[in-house]
Amino acid sequence: MSYLETTKQVYKEAALTPDIGLCCTTNPVWQFPGLSIPKIMQEMNYGCGSTVSAQDLVNNPKVLYVGVGGGMELLQFSYFSRQKGGVIGVDPVEEMLQASRENFKVAEEENEWFRSEYVDLVKGDALDLPIESGSIDVAAQNCLFNIFKSEDLKKAISEMYRVLKPHGRLVMSDPVCDTPMNETLRNDERLRALCLSGSIPLKEYIKMLTDAGFGTIEIRARRSYRVLSPNHYPTDELIHIESIEIAAIKDPMPKDGPCVFTGKTAIYYGDKEFIDDGKGHVLVQNQPIAVCDKTAAALAGVDGQIHISDSTWHYNGGGCC
Repeated sequence: MSYLETTKQVYKEAALTPDIGLCCTTNPVWQFPGLSIPKIMQEMNYGCGSTVSAQDLVNNPKVLYVGVGGGMELLQFSYFSRQKGGVIGVDPVEEMLQASRENFKVAEEENEWFRSEYVDLVKGDALDLPIESGSIDVAAQNCLFNIFKSEDLKKAISEMYRVLKPHGRLVMSDPVCDTPMNETLRNDERLRALCLSGSIPLKEYIKMLTDAGFGTIEIRARRSYRVLSPNHYPTDELIHIESIEIAAIKDPMPKDGPCVFTGKTAIYYGDKEFIDDGKGHVLVQNQPIAVCDKTAAALAGVDGQIHISDSTWHYNGGGCC
């Protein structure tokens, strides 16, 4: 059995018998005004963060969500896209799709505004999405891509890039790990399916996104997620895993490379009212401005008094690139 077949089996079992905290327990349950999330959806909340952000969801967007889980984030996306087929959920596990269909019936009873027709549930694979190219405004996945091995991960990212419209957004939540893992951990198919041993370093993840063509990357959150300890796992050292929330935007690739926002801020503290570096960056005295890492490095070399903060690993827009 391949690692992908093992993953399908794990989530088939989780669909038939909800497993609270199966792999991930840090996914926030956003309660928007007028939105009630059924208990069963919360019990099948198999994610490690959130991909739902109001800033991405303006003007009734067409949304794709890959790996449906119990349907919670599909319901949350429907809150912002109240149209027939406004949200598409793709999953390779029929039992998970059926569980979500049943959960949406409960959601209809609890939410006057919601209709199951707002969500199209489609059987399909992240490596070969049954979705038209250039048709999606926002694509999302939560705690899925970390399961894939390197070549499959590249395919999954490429497929998301393909289906997005220009300037569309791929919003993700995934575990990452900067500590090398041994081959025993890496090759344990069940641990990989449980989002524990497939995590890669954040820099490597970002490079895969930019190699696929995404011109802008936003790191929106980074938090502690799990530890793999020698007394519970086949490792000689403690391995710390974090979860991240990223938006990869299908912007044109700048000539000087991608814009990656990791939460850095520039503040000019000199004697002038403002300074202009001649490259589109105007810094008003003592006013912070969010900058991408590339701009932060350039400003650090400008003659003048500019403070550049360390990465906070939190960025929510409003910056300068």
